[in-house]
Amino acid sequence: MAPARLATRSDYESLVDRFDTFLFDCDGVIWNGAAVVPNAPAALEMLRRRGKRLVFVTNNSAKSRRDYVAKFARLGIQASADEIFSSAYATAVYLRDVAKFDPAKKAYVVGGSGIRQELEDVGISTIGHEDTAPVSLESLHEVVPDPDVGAVICGIDYDISYRKLAHAHVNLAENRDCLFIATNDDRTLPGGKHMYPGSGALLSVLTHSTQRAPLVMGKPNPPMVECVVQSLRLDPDRSCMVGDRLDTDVLFGIRGGLRTLCVLTGVADEAAILAPGAPAASYYMASLGDLAELGG
Repeated sequence: MAPARLATRSDYESLVDRFDTFLFDCDGVIWNGAAVVPNAPAALEMLRRRGKRLVFVTNNSAKSRRDYVAKFARLGIQASADEIFSSAYATAVYLRDVAKFDPAKKAYVVGGSGIRQELEDVGISTIGHEDTAPVSLESLHEVVPDPDVGAVICGIDYDISYRKLAHAHVNLAENRDCLFIATNDDRTLPGGKHMYPGSGALLSVLTHSTQRAPLVMGKPNPPMVECVVQSLRLDPDRSCMVGDRLDTDVLFGIRGGLRTLCVLTGVADEAAILAPGAPAASYYMASLGDLAELGG
């Protein structure tokens, strides 16, 4: 069945009445880069006033949940750490609770401070962020496997360097017991007016060089689905996932048994949403901000 387009006040009222819990992607839905989507904060506040439960589910691992709380506050949006599920947080929980990661080991992180903070909050030591110095063919002998590294974690890294990739490679290639985990494998990253290389683009370097496939935590993969649906005890029939990407957000909702709403303020356009064979959203609309029309 083709997704239903929501474009009138009556459509918006029906959507809000239909669900008790709304799950939101952030990049491309609530903000684009540093710019908030017009009227998105007012739409979220309207949902809170109507007693809806809000959850923010993001693949972007650059920030920790504490960082996201601060960003929401700067944008005038109410949010608590308990309402935020990031791929970085899911990675930390997986290592601690599922993989039973040896606390004597370290995680080598190709990624930003968000991953490191979430890992360290659950007692996992991290290394790698300091590996930004240039390297040459003559100095590559400095890059050697570290027996204390029990996992290589790959996420978005705005300070990516060949030295980091080389350290990650040798640990993965020469220690088959070293875990290989990706926070997400998004091909692109929205950054305002343009799209940029995402975590998946960086990850492809290591998957190609090591010929190893990582466990991918973020949407739409099973670890993230299970983390969110089970921990929140969602009623799938009364929950709606709101996103801007068909291959992550909408597919995540489908795999979790949720209804889905795709907005046009990020990656997907109307042609992509209606294309044959695309992950089928339940609904689509121009912008989350349009819900602000409902007021209180």
